[in-house]
Amino acid sequence: MSNSVNKHFDAVGSYLRPAELKEARAKFANNEISAEQLRAVEDRLIEDVIKKQKAHGLHYITDGEFRRSYWHLDFMWGFGGVEHIELDHGYQFHGEETTKGSLKLTGKITGSGHPFIKDFLFVKQFEEEGVEAKLTIPAPAQFLAELFRGDNSKNTREFYPNNEELIHDIAEAYRTFFREIHAAGCNTVQLDDCTWGMIVDDDFWKSMAGKGFTLEHEALQYLTVNNLAIEDKPEGLTINTHVCRGNYHSCYATKGAYDPVAPYLFAKENVNTYYLEYDDERSGSFEPLKYVSDNKRVVLGLITTKSPILEDKSTIIARIREAEKYIPLERLSLSPQCGFASCEIGNKLTEEEQWAKLSLVREITEEVWG
Repeated sequence: MSNSVNKHFDAVGSYLRPAELKEARAKFANNEISAEQLRAVEDRLIEDVIKKQKAHGLHYITDGEFRRSYWHLDFMWGFGGVEHIELDHGYQFHGEETTKGSLKLTGKITGSGHPFIKDFLFVKQFEEEGVEAKLTIPAPAQFLAELFRGDNSKNTREFYPNNEELIHDIAEAYRTFFREIHAAGCNTVQLDDCTWGMIVDDDFWKSMAGKGFTLEHEALQYLTVNNLAIEDKPEGLTINTHVCRGNYHSCYATKGAYDPVAPYLFAKENVNTYYLEYDDERSGSFEPLKYVSDNKRVVLGLITTKSPILEDKSTIIARIREAEKYIPLERLSLSPQCGFASCEIGNKLTEEEQWAKLSLVREITEEVWG
């Protein structure tokens, strides 16, 4: 694949965990193996998944999120002032309840010395010409939302009586992390963000009715914390975002088109590229893409990771042409709509089916942009 085509072929970043990895993590949780023994297994299997990413022609490589239980919480637990807790209930997805991890504050939030820096350095050693290591982490807005999930709000208010100080400290913790991860050699960070999908969902809206919730208030709050975190980012650090509606064991959390949040998210969030979920009708039309400013790129998530069934190539190409009405083809790319294992459980397909999905994305990319 030529470099000009390669930049249009992408993936969100998480991959199905091999059985050996799940077993090792379970043994570690039960004190049957040491942290060093677990890391040795993780290292070996991460090196293997990186080889597979390279073999499929991906420009960006990740560790597959193999060292994490969750796409978001493990990163949040790495901040100062944050503690891992288990709740009585997980997130209620359509069809399944998630595992019950969450967080609580033990003090003011700080960002220095995050353990993900060591994890990134392991991936970086596998960079080569045309292959770059990227890091996927939850968006600042997602961290803010988690702090007000259910009864978490009571604990949060003990340390932050108002949101102004909280948003300031979240943003500063992220800015510290961005400086340190860039100093470690990371040039591309992807902020994964479900908050925009939450606030366009009718059911979520109804559940918040009577509590002072308005879409505009929430959107401005999420936009503010994300942009404040990105402000003054190190020169040479690219920050992108992936917008999702939940991805757990092939189930989804929310539904709703981008239209209500496009004037905030697409027009005003200071990221370079949007990875957008567009694999079914829950995401709405491409029309909101008209709000994306001229200097930004869009990665169309038209291939689902929730099902092993391979999409029809001609249908996907037709949808790319439809999106092209709003964004020039040169600024568009193609990827699966989400990762294959946003949480350790993974989606309901095999590793072979996972790589077949990426092969399909590559084939379509070569045909459209070749």
